[in-house]
Amino acid sequence: MSLSLLRPLARSALRQSTRISLATRAIHASSSRRNPRDGGLSNILAGGDAPSVEVKAITQNGIQLADGLLLTSASIFLNGKVFMWNVPEKLWDGWKPEHFEIFETVVPKPEILLLGTGERVDMLPPVLRQYLIKAGVQIDVMNTRNACSTYNLLAEEGRRVAAALLPITPRRWEGAPPA
Repeated sequence: MSLSLLRPLARSALRQSTRISLATRAIHASSSRRNPRDGGLSNILAGGDAPSVEVKAITQNGIQLADGLLLTSASIFLNGKVFMWNVPEKLWDGWKPEHFEIFETVVPKPEILLLGTGERVDMLPPVLRQYLIKAGVQIDVMNTRNACSTYNLLAEEGRRVAAALLPITPRRWEGAPPA
């Protein structure tokens, strides 16, 4: 085989490998740098601001936020703020649409309201559900643990999410006026 034949073959092989590597590179456009402190994993949601309200733990004593604050009674997370929620201690006994008025007046409205009903799921009475639908609020009822977990996930994604949470162990907000 002559040297003159090898060069065109080598050029052809080089062109082929260049095309393959360019095609491969076009498919994988993200950086391959990894941070050894996080076990080599990349957080695809990193880069934005952290949610201003984030649940760290849920215990029998209440809901603990990432900043260390312990919420021992019912609360609402809305637009990055925490509100103490003055509601009757017994679930759905004495509850009125007025307990959800904040969701009718707030602008912008949340995309979804996660209602955590304590230790177990207890469906919202039809009157209250209709009130929220009429106010333009989509609602998802679940136990408080799942509501907190879902809230953290959606808030980290940057979604307009609100949560109305009852503690695992029902207790009144001390110092609150009668509900």
